[in-house]
Amino acid sequence: MWFLTFLTFLFVCALHLEHRSQWYLAGGLLLGLFVFRFMKRTPTTRVVFLCFAFFIVLRYFFWRSLETLEFYDWVSFSIAIILFLAEMYGIMIFLLGSFVNVRPFERKPVPLPPVSELPTIDVMIPSYNESEEILEVTMMAALQMRYPEHKRKVYLLDDGGTDQKCTTGNDASREQALTRRESLFRLCNKLGVQYVTRERNQHAKAGNINDAMKKTNGDLLLILDADHVPTENFLENTVGLFNQDEKLFLVQTPHFFVNPDPIEKNLNTFYSAPSENEMFYRVVQQGLDYWNSSFFCGSGALLKRSLIEKQGGMSGETITEDAETAISLHTLGYNSAFISEPMLSGLQPETMGGFIGQRIRWATGMIQIFLLKRPLIARGLSIPQRICYANSCLFWFFPFARLVFLLAPVAFLVFGLKIYAANWQTFSAYAVPHLIAVMTVSSYLYGRVRRSFVSELYELIQSVYCLPAIVKTMLRPRAPAFKVTPKGEFLNRTFISPLAYPFYILFIINVTALCFGAARYFAVPDQNTATLVTMGFGFFNTVILLAAIGALLERRQRRATPRMPVNMEAKLRIGEERYDCRIVDISLGGCRMLLKPSYEKDIQNENQAVLEVYASGRKVEFAFNIDLRILRYDEDSEMLALGAEFNHTDLDERKAKVRFVTGSSTRWMAFQHNRECRLGVIGSFLFLLGIGVKYSIAHIGHLIGSILGGFGSRAPRTENP
Repeated sequence: MWFLTFLTFLFVCALHLEHRSQWYLAGGLLLGLFVFRFMKRTPTTRVVFLCFAFFIVLRYFFWRSLETLEFYDWVSFSIAIILFLAEMYGIMIFLLGSFVNVRPFERKPVPLPPVSELPTIDVMIPSYNESEEILEVTMMAALQMRYPEHKRKVYLLDDGGTDQKCTTGNDASREQALTRRESLFRLCNKLGVQYVTRERNQHAKAGNINDAMKKTNGDLLLILDADHVPTENFLENTVGLFNQDEKLFLVQTPHFFVNPDPIEKNLNTFYSAPSENEMFYRVVQQGLDYWNSSFFCGSGALLKRSLIEKQGGMSGETITEDAETAISLHTLGYNSAFISEPMLSGLQPETMGGFIGQRIRWATGMIQIFLLKRPLIARGLSIPQRICYANSCLFWFFPFARLVFLLAPVAFLVFGLKIYAANWQTFSAYAVPHLIAVMTVSSYLYGRVRRSFVSELYELIQSVYCLPAIVKTMLRPRAPAFKVTPKGEFLNRTFISPLAYPFYILFIINVTALCFGAARYFAVPDQNTATLVTMGFGFFNTVILLAAIGALLERRQRRATPRMPVNMEAKLRIGEERYDCRIVDISLGGCRMLLKPSYEKDIQNENQAVLEVYASGRKVEFAFNIDLRILRYDEDSEMLALGAEFNHTDLDERKAKVRFVTGSSTRWMAFQHNRECRLGVIGSFLFLLGIGVKYSIAHIGHLIGSILGGFGSRAPRTENP
């Protein structure tokens, strides 16, 4: 019955209509789409809304396939086919993504069982080259998660101090590995963490975890990246799910980041717009969870040891061992779960080079899974699971389509190639409703966590460098090697990213195409409609390129610890006097407070104080020794702004500071919600245009200044605090 209904649906989608009839049909469907867009969201209205959109998109698909591919000459036809395939890829990803997100499942935590029934937990923190300061914070937070101590052990898995690293290589590298090993061993002893290393660096992170599993025996494994700091309630909110389902192998949680990625930093959007990763962790993973397809993301996840061991440990055939492990266990019939509350805080790459390197690893790893694990035909997966994994893998082929869309207008505007056989009547009847439907669905599904056209910006920046890696992976799927993403860098000055140069060329090509288009408008008046439409796409591409160029001016970043906004009442104690204050941002290094202007005389000559944070009532929950640094008048709040650095007197105070700064998942959720802002399609485009113009001008100004100053655009060294 369902199959016959589906065939009927496709048959109706494929029916040929004259453009006037299609106008009326598309107009009615779009009207229905907008009605359901603003209705109360229920599972039924969501499905009906998506069915309306699917009908519009599939009408375009059949029209595009059957009526717009005409042969004029071999060059035009070849480019036309390439553009057509890119569009078909986009439609496929749209349909797959809509299926994945048709019923997002917001799973709630399950209460813990009695202490006697609690499983034992091994907290594993794999590390390779992260600094001692980063590792110390993560280990301190792991030790302070609320869970019976006799049921939990914390392990540092150090792959930077293996026997292999300490005994091979040149003298400097051996000395560095030995020093690291000894230093981290002492740190672990001081904190009460067990230090673990191994003989050889085999199979990267997966091999590190598998080796540690042989030396530990906890019922559950909590995997934390070296810079992923858990909140106090992490285990409280995740462990209970394993008591509900004996076949549950994974509970994954979101990755929340306290620092901007390079694009957010360079375009100054971190505090005003949702981060790029939020669409995946706040929407897509919930959609995957509904289909029992939520997968392991490498960190912030609880794994059931007995089920991991049944499939031979962590998988390591690809460089994304996390997703590979998940698909392997799903094929065996085991289940996964996702809890959307952010219960860890991590660090993103600070430089564009680190960011692109990370995305290349993700892209190559997911394509390896697609080629080697073959999710579409893998035995043991349900049909929805096959669709979900296929969508997650196929998404990473976007560089092909993105670059085709970027350069396709050039083929017509500059060379006059006939690559899209349509007049304005049929284009407006089929293509325009298709574009409106796709943008409306995107806003409906993701608008809360992703502004329109942000995906285009991120994908364009990644495409230039991911494409060669993807081609290599397709030719040799077993060749890619795991590379660690750099974290905790800071930049000693502003500079133009070495990755910027291809975007200069693409920008010049697009601007040249627009100039040719203007000339074509007057020279070939019978093609004016096609010329204007194509110039519209070219202008859109130029705006995206402006934003990309703006993002490739690497801003100076010397703050060792990222600061997050808060709104917290506290008291500043100097001697026996206490002064009311409000903490407005905090970091692991210090904080900023606002005080009454009348306090200025009392504190302007003071260098040290105690910051007291109160729990409910009058009980002091936290008390920190601080050094007072900067005092100034804040015109916006009409208050005194006071900067301070934490000055720890002992280990317990340092642990308390880590718990105070990173221990609350409520704080991370509040930060995410404060960034939510639906701008709509037009508002998002104007926003992108504004930041594109602003920061591309800054980029060009810096480039000219560097050339005139004789410094070129060499990148300075990056440092780890």
